[in-house]
Amino acid sequence: MDHDARTRALYNGDCPVCDKEMCHYARYSSKAGLPLAFEDLNKVDLNDWGVTADEATRLMHVMHEGTLYVGLDALLILWEQMPRYRWIAWLIKVPGIYQTSRAIYTHVIARAIYNRHQRRVARGLVKSA
Repeated sequence: MDHDARTRALYNGDCPVCDKEMCHYARYSSKAGLPLAFEDLNKVDLNDWGVTADEATRLMHVMHEGTLYVGLDALLILWEQMPRYRWIAWLIKVPGIYQTSRAIYTHVIARAIYNRHQRRVARGLVKSA
């Protein structure tokens, strides 16, 4: 765990969608020398984050300068730290777009990813976090 990183992202490395996206961001931030760290919830002590494995699996979590952000707000903080993605954060923060995006992320995208993960757990393809 890189406690020196200004921003730390917690993700589910057993989820193909999450793993692919976070590995992409990790490669980008490493090449750009950005103070970001990416932590697989299956390989870290979640007590350091103050969340349960189920909470961490359901929604994105980002620790930025000592403050924990969850869900779409976590993604926005992460994108704001990466020059290539700042425009996405700026666009989503526009009033009206933010509220709609937050609802879609929480109730559609994150829920679908979580449910897919739970089906993979039920079939024995991965361990329950």
